[in-house]
Amino acid sequence: MIADQMQNDNSILVKVRGLRFARGKRMIFDGVDLDIPRGKITAIMGPSGTGKTTMLRLIGGQLRPQQGSVHVDGEQVDKLRHGDLYQLRKRMGMLFQNGALLTDMNVFDNVAFPLREHTHLSEDMIRDLVLIKLHAVGLRGARELMPSELSGGMARRVALARAIALDPMMMMYDEPFTGQDPISMGVLVRLIRKLNDALGLTSIIVSHDIAETSSIADYIYLLSNGKVVGQGTTEELNGSSSEWAQQFLKGLPDGPVPFHYQAEDYLDDLLAGASNKQGEVA
Repeated sequence: MIADQMQNDNSILVKVRGLRFARGKRMIFDGVDLDIPRGKITAIMGPSGTGKTTMLRLIGGQLRPQQGSVHVDGEQVDKLRHGDLYQLRKRMGMLFQNGALLTDMNVFDNVAFPLREHTHLSEDMIRDLVLIKLHAVGLRGARELMPSELSGGMARRVALARAIALDPMMMMYDEPFTGQDPISMGVLVRLIRKLNDALGLTSIIVSHDIAETSSIADYIYLLSNGKVVGQGTTEELNGSSSEWAQQFLKGLPDGPVPFHYQAEDYLDDLLAGASNKQGEVA
């Protein structure tokens, strides 16, 4: 179903074509193509260091591709003027890996912050909206608490309430399950699915947490060595003949991504050390 939708440009919110991006001599993306369909949850997965968070920054316009293009809702992000990019970003929500709550503000004021900064709503209206968002994440009763009084799972949920405060068209999640206990993780998984469907969002999750992400993703891209090495629904990837996909999804220690860092032959390396010692004795 997703593949059929991707043939229709109107159903695609984010389109990445021929993306190339490097940091110094290290190529992070080397000709990557991605389509993020509207109204769905799309996961971008891969081992640590494959550029998953970098992809979110390219979509959000914090970084610019060296080659290729990134379009969001028909606009080429890297070509937008500062003011236009600012307006586009107001339609994007972001859940940062560490939550990024403002530590000197309580829960209520953290969620109210984007409403006060970007709207001219009355305080009465802001109060109602904040309570609605906090209720959606189950924390209306915690509105007077400070960030230091929250558990890790609660802090992530407050950050999620703040991210949806302006009713964005798209939510981006940067490793949302990292550091969460099983209960908090289960709550976040359900919240992401529930909010996506209830609010008509388009969601992008970057993660290496396979089970949790696969359970809610409508479509998954697997990245490695600057390329898309697998894509499809969870069922399609589980049945894929790709050795890389099977290694990643099953957590196998060796395969296309080797356990050992590239090195010369082990025995030759040991013998070379022994030869050096003999030479020093002689």
